[in-house]
Amino acid sequence: MSLAALSLSPVTEFAAPSRSAAAGFAMRLVEPRDWDDAIAGFDGVCQEQLASFAEARWPGVALEPQLFTLDGEVVGGCLIMVQPLPLGLGAIAVAKWAPMLRRTETADAGAIYARMIDALSAEYAARRRMMLSVLPRAALGSGNAEYEHLLQCGFRPGARLLFPDRYIVNLRLSDAEQRASLQQKWRYHLNKADKAGLRFEAAGPERRAEFDALYEQMVDRKKFPDHSAYGTVPALLAIDNAALRPELFFVRQSAADGQGEIVAGAIIFKAGDRAVYLYGATSGAALELRAGYFLHWHIIRWLRDNTEARWYDLGGTDGFQGLHQFKKGMVGERGFIAPVPPVANYAEHWWPRLVGEGAFAGRELAHRLGRYVDRLRPDRAKPDQHRGAE
Repeated sequence: MSLAALSLSPVTEFAAPSRSAAAGFAMRLVEPRDWDDAIAGFDGVCQEQLASFAEARWPGVALEPQLFTLDGEVVGGCLIMVQPLPLGLGAIAVAKWAPMLRRTETADAGAIYARMIDALSAEYAARRRMMLSVLPRAALGSGNAEYEHLLQCGFRPGARLLFPDRYIVNLRLSDAEQRASLQQKWRYHLNKADKAGLRFEAAGPERRAEFDALYEQMVDRKKFPDHSAYGTVPALLAIDNAALRPELFFVRQSAADGQGEIVAGAIIFKAGDRAVYLYGATSGAALELRAGYFLHWHIIRWLRDNTEARWYDLGGTDGFQGLHQFKKGMVGERGFIAPVPPVANYAEHWWPRLVGEGAFAGRELAHRLGRYVDRLRPDRAKPDQHRGAE
């Protein structure tokens, strides 16, 4: 059976062995300890779909890694997080940035994605009577075909990020093409940084303590509340599989002794077709030196020359205008800015939908209240200084 022959119609009885065998398409549960290695070569692999990340970030959820095969060949996967609800009211099955495709550029990618959604819906929404919550990634181009497909399958729009835009750089350009793509002001600052006596370093995980010190220094200096998943960094940098382990980079100010002070650093997820900027840190000297421009320019070049990634996802801005200008300038003419779609929720029974949507509404209210309290803090950093373009 060819991939092109996959039906886009719902697979309402996917779990039945006879139907699965007849279709040649199957979903099977794998052990979390085996999951990361199983998906290491996927185009669609991302940090949030790693068991190493999820175990550190969400210790209270059950991980159910599902691998999809067609005629025995692995074609996709999805790490489902089963979140129990209070008072034993049920559970929600959560898939963030998933399901993933092993190959994203084949003509049959959309059909395979549709089959994975059918299988997950049949297992979690129909058979186990949960609400299935899926959050696709920002699309690489106009529209978001995955999200549109979810809506066509009966998923309902749920919560959306307050600042959904993601800033995505094209990695497959020569140095000259990349510089020409940069916005003029960004290019001006990069030229200044090139003359500031800075040095770029690719480092190993054994230097995590240096990044931790720089990050803590930045948080203390800028006084912003850190709601990130930074606590997962030790687990990520301890991943045995080098293809999945994030890369650590530093920028050092030149000195007569050949050492000099570290003024900027970044942790980058490099696997798959989309590298992702996870965390950055700067010293107080970084702004004047324009170390952030120098750092990202050399990360772009390193990713192009050392990985198969085609894109570099810079993440969002949390609404800070200075960060928007910095990232927009780096995206330039050859990259693009695309939104993360809302969460898509699906339930086949009224009770899972009621308690699931109620749980998400409560969580969203708590997040918004937390942000409001953060804004009232008298020592809160000014917006343009919060994770700014240093």
